Amino acid sequence: MAAASDILWTADEAVTATGGHATSEWAARRVSIDSRTAQPGDLFVALKGPHFDGHDFIAGALKGGASAAVVHRMPETLPGDAPLLLVNDTMLALEALGRAARVRAPAKFVAVTGSVGKTSTKEALRLALATAGSTYATTGNLNNQWGVPLSLANMPRNSRFGVFELGMNHAGEIGPLSRQVQPEIAIITTVAPVHLEFFDSVEAIADAKAEIFEGMPKDGIAILNRDDGYFAGLSDHARRRGIGRIIGFGAHEEATARLLDYAPESEGGRIRARILGREVNYAIGAAGLHQAVNSLAVLATVMSLNVDVDVAAAALVQMQALKGRGQRSRVTLAAGSFEIIDESYNASPAAMRAAIRVLAQTKPARGARRIAVLGDMRELGSEGAKLHADLAADLSAAGVDLVFTAGPLMASLNAALPAALRGAHFNDSAGLCPAILEAVRPGDILLVKGSLGSRMGPVVEALKGLDRNGGLSRAVNEQ
Repeated sequence: MAAASDILWTADEAVTATGGHATSEWAARRVSIDSRTAQPGDLFVALKGPHFDGHDFIAGALKGGASAAVVHRMPETLPGDAPLLLVNDTMLALEALGRAARVRAPAKFVAVTGSVGKTSTKEALRLALATAGSTYATTGNLNNQWGVPLSLANMPRNSRFGVFELGMNHAGEIGPLSRQVQPEIAIITTVAPVHLEFFDSVEAIADAKAEIFEGMPKDGIAILNRDDGYFAGLSDHARRRGIGRIIGFGAHEEATARLLDYAPESEGGRIRARILGREVNYAIGAAGLHQAVNSLAVLATVMSLNVDVDVAAAALVQMQALKGRGQRSRVTLAAGSFEIIDESYNASPAAMRAAIRVLAQTKPARGARRIAVLGDMRELGSEGAKLHADLAADLSAAGVDLVFTAGPLMASLNAALPAALRGAHFNDSAGLCPAILEAVRPGDILLVKGSLGSRMGPVVEALKGLDRNGGLSRAVNEQ
């Protein structure tokens, strides 16, 4: 059994929260829904999805040290004395655990959504708010119908602040998540043409993002991008929900949290801003103007929660780009080294342009080049080919020297590029690595970006696996 100080859920508490029945006494220090990553002391919730049933993996989770399992049917293979919480529906039980954790934590809650920048903003909030007390935030991007209640259920009892990322690709998905989190503060980073395959327009995407206001109290605060063309519409949504306080952030002269100056640096930047009437000078540890703008929303949140803004701002120098979201690495070959900017986790037109701007601000070694390695942006609907081709102007303006592309949609970009910028185009990402290896020179800087389904992540890993003799590692050959 877990030590008393580590206990997140006792059997009695879980019974009270879910209305279930515990077969024995147990205590858990974490809630898990994936038997592959279950740890000793976990409470494993056996969810049933369209392609899996967690009940098939209960025995493995218990064998791995899980304290108990939440089930709505009894697998025949389980011993009669297995520690279980019997419920009518495991998904509803997970949501009930999340609601109970939300009620018992003496915390202020912040929710973050937006077409791009959600995860990095959430991580910056974690850093800033931690300067004032115990801060809990969504792990990774657990931001959907399973991830949000799981994140809530794992919130420590004594948290002072809770930061939750809310994601969606269809209308009607954020509202239920907001009602679970019930945030006092909501941030919408930006609205952009993402998941257009599932929406009639970008305006419809903005309406879906505005669902974040549905779970907020009337004295809540909406923090919105003042530079965004959808600021007025989102503000109207907030007011119709009774939210009286709206804070705009950005470079706009009417922004309440306003960017006054931004000086980019190799892996970050220095910022001068006026946040709710207070001038603040600080540095951030992640590169890109978009990171600087979103940091304004972070500090507006900090001040709204009566946290010392100077101390919180100083913590933002610890910001680091995440794997797949701007993380940088250096690959050393026999003839020298080159740098990779890993943006392989996901892509949209707005995120692609932000990454291209970051590449533009880099400084390759003398005689070296800026190289973009780009995979398809998915879920863009009928406008997909045009939205890819439109990136040609951004790449040229950014001073990119060479562009490699992969995927049927990126063929439109390849055709739109000036001949001098065309590296090579491939039907999928599997062909990229040998071509890049042949072209890359010491001192080059490579941006690798694409939607998750375009499999640009394996390209990054394969390039990082290059040996000092310039040969491709086994990872490339097996891609």
